Parts: sequence; C-alpha cells; structure tokens
Amino acid sequence: MKFLNKNGSSPYRLDLLPVVPMYHRRARMKKDLSQGELVYYGPSPGYYGIGEVRRIVGAFVAVDFRGTGQFGVHEDVLESEYLIPIPQATLSRL
Repeated sequence: MKFLNKNGSSPYRLDLLPVVPMYHRRARMKKDLSQGELVYYGPSPGYYGIGEVRRIVGAFVAVDFRGTGQFGVHEDVLESEYLIPIPQATLSRL
C-alpha cells in the first residue's frame, strides 16, 4: 500500500471511488468483509483513503489506512456500514 506523497496528497485516484452514504442501501447491505481486504470510507473516500481490514469484532472493523487520505489517519475502528469493499476491477485503475 502506498503512503501520502511528499505534498500531502494521496497517490491513489480516490476520485474513482463512488461516494456511498451510510444510510444508502448499498452501505446497509450485509458485507462479508475479511481480514486483509481493501476497503474505503464510503461517505467520503478522500478523508481516510484506502485501508486494509485488520480485525472484525461484531459490527466494528479495525482498518489500517496508513495515512492514505487527506486526514492522515493510520488506524481507526469503524462500523461496517461506513466501509465499502473495493472491487478487484477498480484496484488496477487506482
């Protein structure tokens, strides 16, 4: 996973990730997230960037974002409805 560029911007094309608000049907669907899977913060992909699922405990998911977003967050615990898995087809374009 890449970290922020020297100018503080993400090396990923986060604009390619669709915004998915937490109340949207796609966010509320049961997700089978697994450890090591790449996800992003649905309501605003640029805030946290792209992260790797580290641990899942009930509805909460620990994600390692490694500072890839504009907030510079390295690790956080979020409810699964905030997280959207990144499809394999999209990964190569990011």
